[in-house]
Amino acid sequence: MKLNKLHWLSALAAFALISGFIVHLIASADDVPQNPTYTMSSLPNIDDPKVNSQVTAVTMKLAELQSQVLRLNALGDRLAEEASIPDNEFNFEQSPPSGGPMIDSNDNKQESLDELLHNITTLGETLGHEEKQLKMLESVSFGHHIENTRYLSGRPITKGWLSSYFGIRKDPFNGKPSMHKGVDFAGSENADIIATASGVVSWAGDRYGYGKLIEINHGDGLKTRYGHNKVVKVSVGDVVNKGQVIAKMGSTGRSTGPHVHYEILRNNRQIDPKKFVYRKAKQ
Repeated sequence: MKLNKLHWLSALAAFALISGFIVHLIASADDVPQNPTYTMSSLPNIDDPKVNSQVTAVTMKLAELQSQVLRLNALGDRLAEEASIPDNEFNFEQSPPSGGPMIDSNDNKQESLDELLHNITTLGETLGHEEKQLKMLESVSFGHHIENTRYLSGRPITKGWLSSYFGIRKDPFNGKPSMHKGVDFAGSENADIIATASGVVSWAGDRYGYGKLIEINHGDGLKTRYGHNKVVKVSVGDVVNKGQVIAKMGSTGRSTGPHVHYEILRNNRQIDPKKFVYRKAKQ
């Protein structure tokens, strides 16, 4: 499925109308109406415990709506940026233009606090549904974005050398034969570690033996691991691009000096990365 600009515009237009209306509703909550719906004689008794609980419920619902609007605005900004939509086409900081004939508030049907709470709850459910749809659209967008750059190729470093191959070798700590399930690239401490393909970060932190480890899921059963880092620059869930700096070289974990332990896994089993290291990137 290809997402063109028309698809983005239609989705964002619907989102902008809903979120803008809610922002306007919340922003105008403190305005004093010229013809108030409730007169002094019709206001509910605020000393009534039931009324107090209703007012508290309405206040909490309004706070939830405000939080949802802020999340939707942030999500809309990301989607607009991803779709390269000009800033002046969608401004999520402002309410959309509105208007219409003025209607005497005396003709309006008065709503009880129960009805108001019900309407706010319904609107919140609608916003939640819209947020899920926009997140799905964002996910699809990222999927298309990384599709052409998730081809594994090249080295996980910009400077350094290949210091140890995949296979049986002498363990550097006890001198006994052991299986080395990756390749090592030695270099200088704090040298850049880069992603060898686009994907989603599935691990970012300490892991036994690996020290500070980064694992990236590239889809189709392929993952890459980058171990012994000094500094991790990504978090779980981040979408990373091919060639992006994801860490700084170090010697954390079971390591004798600054290097990156690089693994490639197919269906959660380590394979020899050598052919991927030396193959050319797709044009």
